[in-house]
Amino acid sequence: MIIGLPKEIKDNESRVGLTPSGVKTLTDFGHTVLVENTAGIGSGITNDEFVTAGAKIISTADEVWERGEMIVKVKEPVGPEYTRMRAGQLLFTYLHLAPDQHLTQVMLERKITGIAYETITNNEGHLPLLTPMSEVAGRMAVQVGAHYLQKPEGGRGVLMGGVPGVLPAKVVIIGGGVVGVNSIKMAVGLGSNVTVLDRNLERLRYLDDIFGAKIKTLMSNDYNVQEACAHADLVIGAVLIPGASAPHLVKRFMLATMHKGSVIVDVAVDQGGCIETTKPTTHSNPTYYVDDVLHYCVANMPGAVPRTSTFALTNATLPFAVRLANKGFKDAIAKDAHLKAGVNTYAGHITYEAVAESQGLAYKAIDELL
Repeated sequence: MIIGLPKEIKDNESRVGLTPSGVKTLTDFGHTVLVENTAGIGSGITNDEFVTAGAKIISTADEVWERGEMIVKVKEPVGPEYTRMRAGQLLFTYLHLAPDQHLTQVMLERKITGIAYETITNNEGHLPLLTPMSEVAGRMAVQVGAHYLQKPEGGRGVLMGGVPGVLPAKVVIIGGGVVGVNSIKMAVGLGSNVTVLDRNLERLRYLDDIFGAKIKTLMSNDYNVQEACAHADLVIGAVLIPGASAPHLVKRFMLATMHKGSVIVDVAVDQGGCIETTKPTTHSNPTYYVDDVLHYCVANMPGAVPRTSTFALTNATLPFAVRLANKGFKDAIAKDAHLKAGVNTYAGHITYEAVAESQGLAYKAIDELL
């Protein structure tokens, strides 16, 4: 199979879809890997490293897309990449289609076979390809929140861990999944006062067992979310419903009860955000205010630490990329139900039910189409 590795063009996105070790694994199986010139430079990976691993360096993105039977990326296609996609092409990347009707329509019109990292499953029911970036984003959320709580950055001037005689920052984390757990680790490590909300009591019991008296747990409902946010210095949105748009758990009216200069970091922004006032931002223009509350809603947070993120992502995605390349799309998903769960679009149809429901469009199971 011919595998294309284009350079990411989303704002300040410096990750790349494969590391040299991933390229070598694929070329050792006899596949051809076409890497766009300087695609890895943002992650500290040179053309020479890719060539040593067996890749061929291609000068233009157009040629990578034109020749690639499978395109391996990090983020969803944007801008000029829309017209580079062609019918029957296999696109293996994060897609986050539920809140993005325009991209969905483009992929349907161009009959792209879209396999989304974020909906591939494993035997435990987890999302193994989403996990590494959720770990990065969860840890980053606290770093980012601590930064923007500083007065020169627009925050209310609170130190996360406080000092003797002065209380630490109050951090509220909404969602106890992978993002939430990693945010808890960082916030607890900085000495913050941490409250975690989740609607799953078993999850709250688990978090209580792990972190004990270092955190407070609350059942997630409108009343508790409003009360927790009203006293928070930093609110982290860490809600995920696989493949679907995130529910708005922090309503606009709740912001009026929050401290002036408090900070919201909505990690769920990729799926539309779990804060009603969330709108996607970029690394070059990351924040805005609503009701004197600073919002940080960058849709590709791990792109700020691309070397860590690229290597962590390839560790998770490579086995699936190898299966797709070695077996071909139809045979690979026929023998792997977890990979099949990643198929979001095929032959002009939405094949992931949560995406169809989020957009009010027709859904057709992939088994019906093959």
